[in-house]
Amino acid sequence: MSNTFGTIFRVTTFGESHGPAIGCIVDGCPAGLEFDLEYIQHELDRRRPGQSNIVTQRKESDTVQVLSGVFQGKTLGTPIAFLIKNEDQKAADYDHLSDVFRPGHGDYTWFVKYGHRDHRGGGRSSARETAARVAAGALAKLLLKSQGVEIQGYVSQVGDLTVNKPYTELDMENIETNEVRCPDPQLAQQMIERIKEVRKAGDSLGGVVSAIIKGCPPGLGQPVFDRLEADLAKAMLSINASKGFDIGSGFAGTRMLGSQHNDILLANGSSGTESAGFNTQTNHSGGTLGGISNGMDIYFRVAFKPVSTIMQDQESVNSAGEKVVVKGKGRHDPCVLPRAVPIVEAMTALVLADHLLRARLDQL
Repeated sequence: MSNTFGTIFRVTTFGESHGPAIGCIVDGCPAGLEFDLEYIQHELDRRRPGQSNIVTQRKESDTVQVLSGVFQGKTLGTPIAFLIKNEDQKAADYDHLSDVFRPGHGDYTWFVKYGHRDHRGGGRSSARETAARVAAGALAKLLLKSQGVEIQGYVSQVGDLTVNKPYTELDMENIETNEVRCPDPQLAQQMIERIKEVRKAGDSLGGVVSAIIKGCPPGLGQPVFDRLEADLAKAMLSINASKGFDIGSGFAGTRMLGSQHNDILLANGSSGTESAGFNTQTNHSGGTLGGISNGMDIYFRVAFKPVSTIMQDQESVNSAGEKVVVKGKGRHDPCVLPRAVPIVEAMTALVLADHLLRARLDQL
């Protein structure tokens, strides 16, 4: 089972949803980086359960402990270990799932692959694991910030409610002012009401998280298998409940002509976005060309399906192949989107930090 992500900036996560703790080990972080534990905790607070009445009510403080790799406020260049204790396990809530498979969930595929599974909240396949990713991603964000790179995620769709403005016309200061993390305040309120309605009905909703990377230098990424957008796609699709990824014009670009889609190169300073070397008149490519960053904003979208565990009875089967009815129990998000924003940002940061360090090896 693979639990490690990255080539130079490597992260290994561990732990189960209802075990004693979860955590991660980050290896490859350069020495001398200013370590900001308060910032890392802030990022975990953005992801933690129980933060509002439209997310799961599991009560976890997600207080992070740093066990190694930091001394006198700076990284040592040695492995950095993060530990987050589980404080609100209710394993008994999942006793009814010990031998049955939830529709739309990884219960069945995990059982088929390994022959043995932890049914308590999904065990290792639970979104609880992503807290460790957020801790590691926050460290990666600190590294990127030191190089002038910023990442911003937001909820751009919940169900059929969609932000129709490009990100350049949105006020990103509004994102953290509402429970759903949408930069459009009026639409955010509609999204919140829709989530509450669906939760009351015992159902769930999907949607889209959008992300923008600003200040990314040109030259990150590889031209063949480790294309920057390919690694971003892999990172995003490794997040629980994610089902789609597109970058730049994405699928909408299929309806354009080449003469419309090509981003015309301009001398540096001729457009609104500065970069080392050149700018482009438009940015349909989404900040990458040939798998390598071009210095423009990188922007992409991640689609998330409705949460599979719902508070309704559903038909399914057990491990013996017998027909059963799965009862909706436990504490679950009616919509993953609000808490997915910091996870998307974290995985983005892990990809960029890794490619930033790899790029230093590409030329003498």
